[in-house]
Amino acid sequence: MNVGGPDRHRTVSAEPASGTGADSAPDLAPVVVTRSEAADGPLSTQLRSLGAKVLLWPAIAVTPSDSTDLHEALDRIGDFDWIVFASRQAAAPVLERLPKQPPELKVAAVGQATAQVLRQRGWNVDLVPDDPNAGALVDAFAPLAKEGLRVLFPASSRALPTIAKGLEVLGAHVTQVEAYRTEPSALDVTTCREWIERNEIGAVTFASPSAVIELERALGKDDFDKLFTSAAAVAIGPTTARVLTELGRTPVMAESATLRGLASTAFKLLQSRH
Repeated sequence: MNVGGPDRHRTVSAEPASGTGADSAPDLAPVVVTRSEAADGPLSTQLRSLGAKVLLWPAIAVTPSDSTDLHEALDRIGDFDWIVFASRQAAAPVLERLPKQPPELKVAAVGQATAQVLRQRGWNVDLVPDDPNAGALVDAFAPLAKEGLRVLFPASSRALPTIAKGLEVLGAHVTQVEAYRTEPSALDVTTCREWIERNEIGAVTFASPSAVIELERALGKDDFDKLFTSAAAVAIGPTTARVLTELGRTPVMAESATLRGLASTAFKLLQSRH
């Protein structure tokens, strides 16, 4: 989805997230958070707990989807052998519709963060890959897959084909339904560009490929490139890193594909540059 022109990006502040002054190191450059979250969101909180200053530049917004297809699929959940979750956002509308796990349904989650959301609601999670990314999830399925395996995949409106196509190659019949939408957010681009002009940003964190794509579209290529003349691009995983590489950046991979790993890596980069 292409959203052009700075007048389309006005409503979300790019000012520093609120926090106590004692918790942040005044001599370290700030870290940009591009995921959709409030000032007290999980990534911002992790960064501030380490001592970083945070700038909220939410490039994307997660919004509810038309739930018709999802509800129709869940109403016949007995037709499926497995349900596969690639994010916590995908789990939320399923758990709302199905508070209790169907007894014969097996569950796969892309990582421990998603698995934890499910377990907290009393669901058993049968498969979590060691490396929390879509390709690793498909690889972990390989010993379990059989011809005709029926898989429900509730996904983002921008889900990449890795999981669905990968499972189909293994012989599964995959029903992919939209569970939520990933949309461009409304950035205060003027304020973002002021920060870029000051050349004071230490790192920019990306928790999804969509955040990379939408930040580049909102800022424009010139300002996006200028941002990374001094700031490090930190990616949560290989898929996000690949999009940054395609846009000419050299990303740093988070030490683990979690928000905690993303925060820790960004903060260590700041310290190493200080």
